[in-house]
Amino acid sequence: MASIIIMSGPKKGDYYPLGQRTNVIGRDEALLIQILDEHVSRKHVQILFDKDKGQYFALDMKSKHGVFINGGKINNETALADGDQIYIGQTDLLFTEKDFADRESALSHFKKVGERFRPTMIE
Repeated sequence: MASIIIMSGPKKGDYYPLGQRTNVIGRDEALLIQILDEHVSRKHVQILFDKDKGQYFALDMKSKHGVFINGGKINNETALADGDQIYIGQTDLLFTEKDFADRESALSHFKKVGERFRPTMIE
């Protein structure tokens, strides 16, 4: 099953297995995936799994600052692909279709992905 890995902010490195249930991400303390970011709405984005299509989708829950996937703002239910970066507020999330046995394997994946975004130094 897929997972969300937090790429920036106070919970950087945390990961959340998504399963096939609908997940809501936001600032509300009652949410499983809580993002402590003043630019994130209480209920900001919904991640849903369509069993018929076997695919995950993101849906902006009428947030004030919007939801961006790979830099583009979404307005409708948007299909997610492995490696997509979801930006909410000032927080980056990584969507991955990989399933992790534990926190350490998720962190290892997080570090590998982070290497891709590191600028190349030219001397």
